[in-house]
Amino acid sequence: MGIFRWLLKVSSDVFMRSLNNLSIKSKLIMMLLAVSSCSILVTAYLGYRSGKTNLTSRVFNQLTSVRASKAYQIEAYFKNIQNHTQTLSEDPSIVAAMQEFDVAYRQLQSANVPDLFDNKIATYYRNEFLPRLAKVEEGSPILQSYTPKATASRYLQYYYIAANPNPVGKKHLLNAANDGSQYSRLHARYHPIFRKIIEKFGYYDMFLIDPQGTVVYTVFKETDFVSNFEIGSYKDSNLAKLSAIVRESKERDFSKIVDFAAYAPSYGAPAAFIAAPIFNQSELIGILAFQLPVDEINNVMTGNRNWERDGLGKTGESYLVGRDFLMRSVSRFLVQDPKGYTQALRSLGVKEPDINRIQQYNTSILQQTVRTEAAEESLAGKQGTQIIDDYRGIPVLSSYAPLRIDGLDWVILSEMDLSEAYDPIYSFQHQILVYATLLMLLVTLIAMAMAYLFVKPINRLIESARKVAAGELTAIAPLETEDEFGELAKSFNAMVRSLRTQTNLVEQKNQENEQLLLSVFPAAIAKRLKRGEKDIAEDVSNVAVLFSELTGFSKLSASLTAYEIVAILNDLVTAFDEAAERYGMEKIKTIGDSYLAVCGLSVPYLDHDKRAIDFALEMLAIIRRFNHERDFQLNIRIGINSGDVVAGIVGRNKFIYDVWGDTINLANALRAVCPPGSILVAQGVHHRLHDLYEFEAMGELVANGKTKLNAWRLKTTQLSVQSEGLGIA
Repeated sequence: MGIFRWLLKVSSDVFMRSLNNLSIKSKLIMMLLAVSSCSILVTAYLGYRSGKTNLTSRVFNQLTSVRASKAYQIEAYFKNIQNHTQTLSEDPSIVAAMQEFDVAYRQLQSANVPDLFDNKIATYYRNEFLPRLAKVEEGSPILQSYTPKATASRYLQYYYIAANPNPVGKKHLLNAANDGSQYSRLHARYHPIFRKIIEKFGYYDMFLIDPQGTVVYTVFKETDFVSNFEIGSYKDSNLAKLSAIVRESKERDFSKIVDFAAYAPSYGAPAAFIAAPIFNQSELIGILAFQLPVDEINNVMTGNRNWERDGLGKTGESYLVGRDFLMRSVSRFLVQDPKGYTQALRSLGVKEPDINRIQQYNTSILQQTVRTEAAEESLAGKQGTQIIDDYRGIPVLSSYAPLRIDGLDWVILSEMDLSEAYDPIYSFQHQILVYATLLMLLVTLIAMAMAYLFVKPINRLIESARKVAAGELTAIAPLETEDEFGELAKSFNAMVRSLRTQTNLVEQKNQENEQLLLSVFPAAIAKRLKRGEKDIAEDVSNVAVLFSELTGFSKLSASLTAYEIVAILNDLVTAFDEAAERYGMEKIKTIGDSYLAVCGLSVPYLDHDKRAIDFALEMLAIIRRFNHERDFQLNIRIGINSGDVVAGIVGRNKFIYDVWGDTINLANALRAVCPPGSILVAQGVHHRLHDLYEFEAMGELVANGKTKLNAWRLKTTQLSVQSEGLGIA
């Protein structure tokens, strides 16, 4: 962390030095570019955010609308199926068919079933049924576990399945077997009607089940035909459980739906069923059941595979999920791109047996796990919208809600890939970047032109100021504009004229003050002069030197008379002198608005450095108080050093007590580079007093254009005269 802070400080210092070295023109260009760039970026960002929010809201509303529409269709579809099943279970033809098929089945219990029949049945199971079932079940299915045991069941499976000339999947096309039995005569009468029912209403199969659990009739003639759900190989199927529930209910106007599960007679394919009891007056004589059509559910959820027409774009879909987090309708991506769908599943780590079952059944029902945030929320009974990762691991906008279907704990989700939903905003973002770049280039050119025009008057003022600095006090800035630069030029010209006047006046006053100060010496020097010593000179060690200079005094002089100026300066110097006496400082001389004082010259002090700093703070306080009382705008800059000096009397007829040496020169240099309202001290002073005062490093400063020195600013002086509202800095 220390290295990081050091690097940050160095980088900041380098940046500030680089910034300070830039011209006003460059800074102005940077300011215009910064302001315009920030405005462009903020506007673009707000536009992007607003567009993104509005687009998200619009897509969510669209998905919610699709979801609500599909939910209504699915709920209405299952309600119609329930009503249809209940109605058919009360139809006299169904009641009659149930009774007659039950009787005809029992008659066949005494029929002759030769070994040929059993062999034919075994061959069918071995060659047709079991190989298909083995593809989706673990291990090898055992033949004896599935072949029928009852005499009537073996008889009917032989004629209607094993000996049926129609291929697998079309066994229902046989209207009646040529065995001359009562069952076949009934089959010839009812089967075309029942086959038309499932074709017209879209059911997969229709079942008549007697009260003992035997399937005495089916339309499709799969291996569950004439099997028993109490003791047969399919006793653990969802249809067997549904049959038991309906038999136990013994209620009229009752129907029950059982959720999808793998159904062995359909070769392990997902199957859902609905069933209702069949009563003859008050007697339960059987059960009417339908195997629900997967295709019809998929058609509702996929809009007959017209997702784009439903407003779901190229990646949107609506699908159903059960309590087990498995799909109850087909995935759009399996339908449109099976290869890409399976690759996506493999990339997510889905096991190969699960992928094989999806490919085998060509459906994601009961195969695709959907354990997403939206699915969990909706299965908890909540509805809403979220941006989530879907079952493919892809970000989507999802709208979800539970369904209200008796007997089924399902939820519905409508989703669209985030990339497609945000495609317009991504295009808008690209356009914003292009236009923002072009606009910033244009702003750069305009900023350069404006900066040139802006700094042109400043350059003229700089040229005039350089002439004045070179001593040419007749230099006048040739600006005639009426703006702030014009006012600045007028003030500059007035300052030059005032400076000429004040320079002459200050020189005159300095001469007068010099005559007065010749008679003011330290007590020890005065005594030596009385003793007749003429050449007085001595080396003095451990001396603190304070060099100060008033600022703002020249500007103040422009509005006052010479008498007032001298009076003001005398008041200030008198106040300084009184303070110097309190702190043990000896005033050496004043030169105009400069003040030189020394501590430890005549009387040694161990704390000469501290006394000099305390006196400097008192000088600042005097300036603040002076400004407050007289409404002036003065300030002061102070340099402090300590070390060895040479002191002595200079002159014969007109003499003066003065001090020399590098210590004096360094204090003077510190005063020259000191900011107004501040106190700069040399490195030695800082080293001795840094425990008593708080200093701020000013770095290496250049005085008089060539002298390099290290200076420290006393931080307690940062509350300047101007910051107190009493003057200028």
